[in-house]
Amino acid sequence: MTVLLGSVGAAMKFCSNCGQRVSLEVPPGDNRSRYCCASCGAIHYQNPNMVLGTIPAFGERVLLCRRAIEPRYGYWTLPAGFMENDETIAEGAMRETSEETGANVELGELYSVIDVPHVHQVHIFFRARMIDQHLDPGTETLEARLFAESEIPWEQLAFRTVEYTLRRYFEDRRAGVFGTHVAAIRHRTRPGQS
Repeated sequence: MTVLLGSVGAAMKFCSNCGQRVSLEVPPGDNRSRYCCASCGAIHYQNPNMVLGTIPAFGERVLLCRRAIEPRYGYWTLPAGFMENDETIAEGAMRETSEETGANVELGELYSVIDVPHVHQVHIFFRARMIDQHLDPGTETLEARLFAESEIPWEQLAFRTVEYTLRRYFEDRRAGVFGTHVAAIRHRTRPGQS
């Protein structure tokens, strides 16, 4: 039996090991349906994707970027994206921040971990301190801008995980104590929003 790991995606039709058709069934000793190949015996496990990002702060302001890609084109978000193979969560958060904003940041503590089961994702954000105000947004960002708490475009945030993280961040900042926040967001509220 071959065990293959992958991320959750569209329905699988063919085995990535031998190219034969797969079927959805519960393998012996398991309790969940998996894509199984009768030809080579491969079991294809599909697992959640990790979304990594930062809360870049410069003084009292926080850096947000306006998305140049779907989903949620034109909406504001914290710099974040999918984890790549061969990197740590900290490296992924730094890479995404650099790719999306061009900001020079110093990574801080883990801040929020949010399960989003309905889209098979886990969103992880770190606090970060901007070293300077230099910005050079990448191709996935229409614009990057620093916002004071009173200026945050709450109704134009791309994802509920970003809203949750920002609201906790500003609450903690007012209290003068930053903790680590763990939550789960189970259902969509707006089309395309997680």
